[in-house]
Amino acid sequence: MRKKLRILYHSQTPGARRFQITVMIVDLAIIAFFIASPLLRDRAYFLWIDYSIAALLAIELTARALASTDFLRWLRQPPVIIDIFILVTLLAPTWLFNLGFLRILRLWTLSKSTVVWRPLIKRRLGAYQETIQAVINLLVFIFVVTGFVYTAFVNEQSGIAGYVDALYFTVTTMTTTGFGDITLPGTFGKLVSIAVMLMGISLFVRLAQLIFRPAKVNFPCPQCGLSKHEPDAVHCKACGHILKIPDEGT
Repeated sequence: MRKKLRILYHSQTPGARRFQITVMIVDLAIIAFFIASPLLRDRAYFLWIDYSIAALLAIELTARALASTDFLRWLRQPPVIIDIFILVTLLAPTWLFNLGFLRILRLWTLSKSTVVWRPLIKRRLGAYQETIQAVINLLVFIFVVTGFVYTAFVNEQSGIAGYVDALYFTVTTMTTTGFGDITLPGTFGKLVSIAVMLMGISLFVRLAQLIFRPAKVNFPCPQCGLSKHEPDAVHCKACGHILKIPDEGT
């Protein structure tokens, strides 16, 4: 079984690719539920969906563990630790609902998966990997903060209007727009606003740099190890060593 799971998770056979794409689609559906979960908490079917997703995530984590060649090393990886934490919040949705907003970190763990990047790299779109990851990091930050603000500061009975208010506050604060029509009360609210502004603007600047700066290629310099170079670079800008960056001959 472990051999078959390694093939499904790590090989490039047609069957393995179909399996990996199916897993990714299920992951995206789970992430959509995590984003909407603050609005669905009081629905009668919420617990059924919650426990069903917990079962799926437990099965998927077990399969990934069996597919790994070094279990302890696999267990220490940050995406795995986050997925285990998410599973715990799913198994105890009533006790740990206040931490449920952290489930959106599943999108971050998905962005680290080779299942997502392998097809892009194969189609020579690997140069956009950092930009896409920066977009995902920004989205994860927005929805984590929105979930936290909604859970900690907004009336749970406000429904979608309250969630939109939390999202609106997050975006206006992290972009330092500062309309001031929605603010968090008290000293703790001010500290949260400061943290959102500092971290949010940093993520925006990082994304802008990746979008507007010239694309670079990953090619470690044989002499100093610098890995980022211009696509047409002949010499390493750090040590001057001659580079032989492969291209497509165009």
